[in-house]
Formats: sequence, C-alpha cells, structure tokens
Amino acid sequence: MSQPLNQISFKAKNGEDKTLQSFTAKAYLIVNVASKCGLTPQYEGLQALYEKYHDQGLEILGFPANEFLGQEPGTDEEIQSFCSLNYGVSFPVNQKIVVKGPGQHPLYTALTEGHPDAIHNADGEFEGRLRQHNLISGEAHEIKWNFEKFLLNAEGQIVARFFPDIAPLDQRLVDQIEALL
Repeated sequence: MSQPLNQISFKAKNGEDKTLQSFTAKAYLIVNVASKCGLTPQYEGLQALYEKYHDQGLEILGFPANEFLGQEPGTDEEIQSFCSLNYGVSFPVNQKIVVKGPGQHPLYTALTEGHPDAIHNADGEFEGRLRQHNLISGEAHEIKWNFEKFLLNAEGQIVARFFPDIAPLDQRLVDQIEALL
C-alpha cells in the first residue's frame, strides 16, 4: 500500500521537512508554480484566495517546478524573493521539485495518479495552444503545464483538479473551496 498523500514529505522554503499534516487546514490548494510563465500573474489570485480564506482553514502550497520550457530557472532563494517582491506572496512557496517526468516528486505522483482528470475551461483555448505548439506530452494523467491546481480536503483526499487556465478566483474553484471550509 502506498503512503497516504497527507504523509508525503516535501521541503519547505527553509529546507525543513514538511507534510500536509504539518498544517492545520480544512482545505489545501496545491499548485505547481513558475516565475517566467504567461500564467505567473496567477500568483496574485492565489494570494487573494489566501488572504480571504486562510483564517477559515485554507492552506495554499506552491511548488516551483522547471519542467515546462524552463520557466522556473531560479534558485529557491531567487524564487522566494520574486514571489515576495512581485506578488506579495505570503502563502508557503516550498523548495523547487520535479512535477513531471524522471525524478517526479512522490507528492506529484500521488496527486496525478490519484486524480487524473482536470476541470477545463469549456473553450479549450489554452489547451489548444499548448497542443498546437506540441507542448503537451506524457501520459494523460500527468501535469500539463504550470499552475495546475489540486484541491484537497482536511484528510488530504483529492476533491478536484483544475487545468492551468482555471484562474484561482474562478467561481468553480472558489465554490469548491468554500464547500470545504
């Protein structure tokens, strides 16, 4: 039997080992992030969610990853500085990990295999552009791009997965967060 998702260890920004159980939350939003991506402004929406719902039990965990066109090339220190200076990020942005392919972090293996299907925008425009440029690769369940979002309940069970172009303040995501809180 594999390790429960909420017991999988990852490194916090200070190098300390953490798990989801290290946080007291009613809902977790786990996002693979990047600082040089067209979707990077989603940090603003993520921070707005955090400010609005953190005291009610939402924990947002950012995981920098460099698997998509090298859009997160910085060191952990550079990433922290970028997030703070450019977006005022106060939610945990952890150390950089691999979210797809060889060396995939166990947390992302559990997330992607545990919930292979993401909620998409009906127009499919963003996904279409990625496909047009041959930027979607791998198995159907794998992360497709930066800023893919996983919503988990207090027990660490995956409730929903959102394609990268679903903005943090999209009502579909907000409604599901509110239902958990």
